[in-house]
Amino acid sequence: MASIFPCLFTGPQLNAQLEGWLSQVQSTKRPARAIIAPHAGYTYCGSCAAHAYKQVDPNITRKIFILGPSHHVPLSRCALSSVDIYRTPLYDLRIDQKIYGELWKTGMFERMSLQTDEDEHSIEMHLPYTAKAMESHKDEFTIIPVLVGALSESKEQEFGKLFSKYLADPSNLFVVSSDFCHWGQRFRYSYYDESQGEIYRSIEHLDKMGMSIIEQLDPVSFSNYLKKYHNTICGRHPIGVLLNAINELQKNGMNMSFSFLNYAQSSQCRNWQDSSVSYAAGALMVH
Repeated sequence: MASIFPCLFTGPQLNAQLEGWLSQVQSTKRPARAIIAPHAGYTYCGSCAAHAYKQVDPNITRKIFILGPSHHVPLSRCALSSVDIYRTPLYDLRIDQKIYGELWKTGMFERMSLQTDEDEHSIEMHLPYTAKAMESHKDEFTIIPVLVGALSESKEQEFGKLFSKYLADPSNLFVVSSDFCHWGQRFRYSYYDESQGEIYRSIEHLDKMGMSIIEQLDPVSFSNYLKKYHNTICGRHPIGVLLNAINELQKNGMNMSFSFLNYAQSSQCRNWQDSSVSYAAGALMVH
């Protein structure tokens, strides 16, 4: 698969940059069973994403499910890639054809075209970080990229149920790709609660409200929050699928907790002409 990275970085440059960010953060929530991390340009969110990737334990992780939202094509279900390998400047990542076969058999998925696959950055931006986090076991793991469409709540529940059996396995990791609030005229979103002070503080308050609902692991509350505030969290459907999968496992007595570890904004909005995107990184642990 073609990659947008070679034109921006050489392998060694990218490697050094990822190493730098990872070296600055602690592994306090290891081993993570799932992480939520942003998918913007690394200049904006690379240091934030490191907080999530630092929680990945390469010694036990063998299959990595990467759930990213569809930005370019209308999709009401989820889609699987049609290629076998994703290239990164660090090394190639192999797609797990056995798991793909199991998912395909359910009849719940479609195939994304090569064009869609190459255009979509929500999965792509996680590939170098995945490669970096797993480099000590680089020939011992596979990836399962899943493009998540604009799912209804009932579909989020169905996909959550399907993925819950994979989430139950300690050798699997789920990477959920999402940025948080996209604020400003270019995003057609300008919610502002003046009681919070400057615009960027209002954005942070709004995001952290959503983050604390995610930490409560309650898919219904998260849906209600989105309906009430319409916060432009682009990975809301992948997050919804994860929350529903967790819910399914909790019903069966599994004890889990999710913690956000970092929050950042691309810039601080102070007036109506400004715009920003927010980023958050967090990890799910099974106890």
